[in-house]
Amino acid sequence: MLKKTTVLSLGLLLAGCNDTDPTPPVDEQAHHDEHLEHDVGVEQGEGMSAELKRLTESPRHHEWVEVKNGEKTIHTWVVYPEVSEKKPVVMLIHENRGLNDWARSMADQVAEAGYIAVAPDLLSDFSETEKKTSDFANEDAARTALGTLKPENVMSDLQAVADWAKTIPSADGKLVSAGFCWGGSQSFQFATQRDDLAVAMVFYGTGPAEASAYAGISAPVFGFYGGADERVNATIPASEEAMNAAGKSFEYKIYDGAGHAFMRSGEDPNGDPSNVTARNSAFEWMKEILGEL
Repeated sequence: MLKKTTVLSLGLLLAGCNDTDPTPPVDEQAHHDEHLEHDVGVEQGEGMSAELKRLTESPRHHEWVEVKNGEKTIHTWVVYPEVSEKKPVVMLIHENRGLNDWARSMADQVAEAGYIAVAPDLLSDFSETEKKTSDFANEDAARTALGTLKPENVMSDLQAVADWAKTIPSADGKLVSAGFCWGGSQSFQFATQRDDLAVAMVFYGTGPAEASAYAGISAPVFGFYGGADERVNATIPASEEAMNAAGKSFEYKIYDGAGHAFMRSGEDPNGDPSNVTARNSAFEWMKEILGEL
């Protein structure tokens, strides 16, 4: 099934990626933070970013988990919803900026909506001195490092995190991937390799380059795109054609006037109206999709 929807909004912005629930027992893979404020390294007060404010004020349980993939340790941010029943796991795949404060705050928002959010840092163990995103000097350095990662290693790390996530005692066995920008492309690619995936969500990311790859997709894929993001949108027809030829489910929406990375930029209430509208509409659709699992 293929379905395209264009969502109308106001304005235009061109932006780029450049720019009390049970918890798992402590074991050799897990390291739990006792106090979130120690993790973020700041105190509440004036000058705190909106992302850090959300993280420090959140009532939900956050923790770092160290997931092993062979000799590699993947630092993974996990947020639990405050619910009384088992819930699906949503594996969030970060932008090309790495697992920054926005990515972690997005995980908190997903947990607030009622789902277990698992966000791996795909820059984990990058070098002897750079073990996670926060070790890099700045976003440019993190972006450069991400560009050197081997695609097969990224997929291997995602598989390891997904395997671990399905063992979470409070998880119901359903697994979702949702990625943003670079992570959106990884989410689409991951769908070609993970046959127990319930849903794959692609936020302004491109599909696999090889048409043959789409045959391996078993989960429905949902795309979220900005109308002012032609660099990415120019690739949609090829993905649509490949999904159609393979008999796969691909439904997407294009939010009129919204730029690339509108899920992040649209969180600024004083920002471009197109991005704000797109972000709010896309998050509602995301929750609708998850609610149908």
